[in-house]
Amino acid sequence: MTSATATKEELLSVHENMHRIRRMEISCDNEYKSKNIRGFCHLYDGQEAVAVGMQTSLSARDNLIGTYRCHALQLIRGDRVSRIVGELFGRGGGASGGKGGSMHFYSKKNRFWGGAGIVGAQVPVGAGIAFADRFHHIAEGGSPDGPMPVTIAMYGDGSANQGQIWEAANMSKLWGIPCIFMCENNQYGMGTSVERHSSNPRYFTQGGEAIPGIKIDGMDYLAVREGIKWAKEYAGQGRPLFVEMATYRYHGHSMSDPGITYRGKEEVKSVRETKDCIKLITRRIVDSGWASEKELKDREKQIRAEVDAEVELARAMPEPAAEELYSDILHEEVPEFIRGVDGRSVIRA
Repeated sequence: MTSATATKEELLSVHENMHRIRRMEISCDNEYKSKNIRGFCHLYDGQEAVAVGMQTSLSARDNLIGTYRCHALQLIRGDRVSRIVGELFGRGGGASGGKGGSMHFYSKKNRFWGGAGIVGAQVPVGAGIAFADRFHHIAEGGSPDGPMPVTIAMYGDGSANQGQIWEAANMSKLWGIPCIFMCENNQYGMGTSVERHSSNPRYFTQGGEAIPGIKIDGMDYLAVREGIKWAKEYAGQGRPLFVEMATYRYHGHSMSDPGITYRGKEEVKSVRETKDCIKLITRRIVDSGWASEKELKDREKQIRAEVDAEVELARAMPEPAAEELYSDILHEEVPEFIRGVDGRSVIRA
């Protein structure tokens, strides 16, 4: 494919959604520095086109499981800024009840299965989710060749050489599992460039001869939209696929990482000026005559005010009740969501 089309309404919505993500993450940066957010915090600004472009091409039946850089994923799958920031504040009204923090967002109703704190561990879980969809699809009389819902199992370049990723991919190939193994290559792991930690930084080729792969410009919304649209059609026929998203993070790996000890300020500045995903969408809208730069700036100011209001809603949320210290903890009981067991099956200390 050498071209893609979009409507005025779509691109204006994309501009709004990407800017909302960025303002949310900048607000999180400020709140962390003010010590209102504690613990780990991994920001997504710079990578907005990946999240928004991916969501555009997925249906409500498709699944998404991500890394611990997951605030934007929770938002694009249907949550509110206030619930996300409330979670980071540790408030009871947060998306995970104030218990998960930055790395553990989750929305079962929106088929977003996490943020995961353990590097790479979400990938085999994602393959398992895709396997379950295949199982139910066939049990309900569907063809093993699809079309089936797909699962995108995301991971970063820093975890791309985890053995469990290939193990999950190998099983997916053998069993015809509709899973997309998607590496968000933002060029740096935890302070280390891809060239220093990977003998093969061409992550879309990790499937070798068995599983094909594609590389997508993750700074271009249209490229992401079209690439994921094609990937979904391919994987939905029971054919796993590797996808590499070439993107870039503006902040450090986490808030404890200044982000410029292993790369220069000029590099970050250059990416912001020449490859920024929001600037690219802005230019396309303006060049198409669909809005002026002033109109888009005015809308950005409105979004900033909306995000600020959502942050204040989060700040006003009460802290979790004291008894929540003991909820979600299982002791000598079998929860209802575990199938095929009864009280006699409980292992007691």
